[in-house]
Amino acid sequence: MNERNLTAAARSINLSQPAMSAAVARLRGYFHDEIFMMRGRELVPTPRAEGLAAPTREALLRIELSIMSRDFNPAQSDRRFRICLSDFATLVFFRNIVERVAREAPAVRFELLPVADEPDEHLRRGEVDFLIIPDLFMSSAYPRATLFDDTLVCVGCSTNKRLSRKLTFERYMSMGHVAVKYGRTRQPSIEEWFLLEHGLKRRNEVIVQSLSMIPTVLLGTDRIGTMPARLAEHFAKAMPLRIVKCPLPIPTFTEAIQWPALHTSDPTSTWMREMLLQEASRMASSRETMRKLRHL
Repeated sequence: MNERNLTAAARSINLSQPAMSAAVARLRGYFHDEIFMMRGRELVPTPRAEGLAAPTREALLRIELSIMSRDFNPAQSDRRFRICLSDFATLVFFRNIVERVAREAPAVRFELLPVADEPDEHLRRGEVDFLIIPDLFMSSAYPRATLFDDTLVCVGCSTNKRLSRKLTFERYMSMGHVAVKYGRTRQPSIEEWFLLEHGLKRRNEVIVQSLSMIPTVLLGTDRIGTMPARLAEHFAKAMPLRIVKCPLPIPTFTEAIQWPALHTSDPTSTWMREMLLQEASRMASSRETMRKLRHL
C-alpha cells in the first residue's frame, strides 16, 4: 500500500521479489480478491485492499510501539524519531531539541522531513512521530499541543531606503516581493493566503521554496519578504537585514505539535513531547524577558 511497487515493497521488508510475489498470491487466495491490480508500472489497490489498509496499519503500529517502548530508558535508547516540520521550526526551535537530546540521550536519532501538501496524511499512514506546523493548518482528527506563538514581519536589505520609514499597506503592495510557495502544489504562505482571501495580489518577483531562502535573495535589492519574526531575527544576526512591522492585519499565529493518537500513551513519545513542550515554554519565557528589557 505504501510503495505501490512490488520490488520496492520487497526491499523495504527484506524479502526477495519472488517471495513478495508469493505473499501477495497467498493474500489473493485467502481474501478471494485480486488485492492489487497493475496499472502501468504501479500497483493499484482494489476496494477490498483499501478497506483492509487502515486496520492493518493500526495493528502494525501497535506491535511496533509495544516493541520500541519496552523498558524505555532515554539515556540508553537508540530510538529514531521521524518529524515533519518546516525550516522555520527547525532553525528557531528544533535545533535546541537536537542539542539537548545529544546530551541527555546521545543514541537517539532524528529524521526531519519536509512538510507535505497534505501533512496529516503522514499521521494517518503512521509514517511520522510528530508534525510541527501552524495550528490553523492542522486536522482536527489527531491530538495536538501548542508550542509557541509568533508574528509576521517584513524584511529587506539594510540599504533598502523604502523601509527607512513606516511601511504602509499601499507601499507594501507596490513593492517587489520575495514569496514562498510550498510543495508540489505550490501552496501559498500565510500572508499570501490572507491576500488571496481578500481578492488582493501583490508583486511576487521571486518565488522560493522555503522561508530560510528569503533573506539571501533580498540582499542588494529593493525587494521585501514576509516571514516569522523569530526567523527574521535569527538571520539578522548574520546578515545586513532591516526588520519592520508588517502592515497586514494578520493576527499572531501558533506553532503546534500533532501526533498519531496511538502514540499518546507511548512512553517514548511522551518523553519527546514533554521535552518539546519544555523547550517551547523556555523559549516563551526568554522572549518575554527580552521584551520587558527593551521597555526598561
